[in-house]
Amino acid sequence: MKNPFVMECGNYKTSYRKDMELFRNPRVKIRMLVIVILLFLFPLFASNYVIGLATLAAIAVIGAIGLNILTGFTGQISVGVGAFLAVGGYASAILTSTLGWSFWISLPTAGLITAIIGGLFGIPSLRLKGLYLAIATLAAQVIILWIIGRWKSLTGGGSGMILSRPTVGEFSFQSHNSYYYLVLVIAVLTTIYALNLFRTRTGRAFLAVRDRDVAAQIMGINLFSYKVMSFAISSFIVGIAGALLAHYTMIVTVELYSMQVSIQYLAMILVGGLGSVFGAILGAIFITLLPVALGYMVEFLTIFLPDAHAILSSFRQFVFGLVIILFLIFEPGGLVHIWNNIKNYFRLWPFSY
Repeated sequence: MKNPFVMECGNYKTSYRKDMELFRNPRVKIRMLVIVILLFLFPLFASNYVIGLATLAAIAVIGAIGLNILTGFTGQISVGVGAFLAVGGYASAILTSTLGWSFWISLPTAGLITAIIGGLFGIPSLRLKGLYLAIATLAAQVIILWIIGRWKSLTGGGSGMILSRPTVGEFSFQSHNSYYYLVLVIAVLTTIYALNLFRTRTGRAFLAVRDRDVAAQIMGINLFSYKVMSFAISSFIVGIAGALLAHYTMIVTVELYSMQVSIQYLAMILVGGLGSVFGAILGAIFITLLPVALGYMVEFLTIFLPDAHAILSSFRQFVFGLVIILFLIFEPGGLVHIWNNIKNYFRLWPFSY
């Protein structure tokens, strides 16, 4: 009988089929199933405020996975994710509020519209790399938000647009719990899709383009097609996240999708771990909850320093930037690397050397 307190010291795969399995062994599958069940039971024990934070974190998880497919797995730097969130949000707002479409049709349609626009801005990726590609995506951020802000007859300009929560027959996803469950289901489906994507030919081509694009081209991989495809897939998922966020806040304005949003999403995949779906999840949760934790810390310090509230409030932004810098210097592998180190320590204990 296997000792439940002893972890396995390694996984020895004896076939290609074993190597391609989504879960390494039945224990991992059971562990994932337990985590998903706990996430579905979570609203039964949490307040509406905590459920709201969890909903925002789940939406951020979807967007971070989308960005990680492009930047972490394909090596294409993008700093325009805020604009693609805006495209998804505004597309769903126009389809549901102006044209009267159902949310269930407008949600994938908003993703497709974002994918088309993302693919168009991905065309220069064949000729551009690194900083030059980052500047090109920064142009996408500026151009898209400029168009949204000036096209008043369609987007409402600076006034924005009002949305409503989705419905199924007589049931409305108006409550915190119901919308949390909706977002959670889509986040789980997105995670499963991303994990499976990199077990397919397309996903392996993305990894080859990231690691050695010239060698990948020599092997017969069409760089242009796969780079544009990675932009389109990433933008589709980011557009879905944008639409879900818009229906959650029930308003879209240009100010909600500023450059700061793009930086936050980049921080999610950097802090979580580039090229890892689990890292994107950890990073999205960490960056979403970090301002909340810093807010509680400021309130606690204000008890002892009531006159320094203004200074401590600005201190939150300083800590946010400092955390990103410290991760880049001391743990560039991100939270997922820390998690793997902890697992390896207990797996090899007491022979960790």
